[in-house]
Amino acid sequence: MSSYARVVIEEELPQGLRLPEGVATHGLKSMNVPFASGSNPFDVMVVIPCTMGTLGRIAHGLSEDVLLRAADVILKERKKLILVPRETPFNLVHLKNMELLLLAGAIILPANPCFYTHPKTIEEVVDTVVARVLDHMGVPQRLVARWREEKG
Repeated sequence: MSSYARVVIEEELPQGLRLPEGVATHGLKSMNVPFASGSNPFDVMVVIPCTMGTLGRIAHGLSEDVLLRAADVILKERKKLILVPRETPFNLVHLKNMELLLLAGAIILPANPCFYTHPKTIEEVVDTVVARVLDHMGVPQRLVARWREEKG
């Protein structure tokens, strides 16, 4: 997590971020983690939500912390990097940074929810974005019905 992520979590998740038991956490400045090295076989990385500041730093190869270093490693190893910006509107700098990342192989997946599922809660709206991320990660999901899929 970036340093600002803690502020966002505090604001948006009053009960805090609940991680499953056994999930390891690491300090942002610690470079002594497996995913900060290309010698480890990680297949995908998701930055969600991804600020334009983080997106820009990744686009320009600034690896000043473990989050940015891990993204750099994913790109250099030609693995899947999924960035989920939610800021709008975009300015030209944002779009140029996105262009650089697209050319480097990243997937830019803005947090644009779909509404054809007729979500009724904020959680259901969020699930439409999470479902798209899981699809791009190659992780099966049943959060959201597919377009024109029969409801079961």
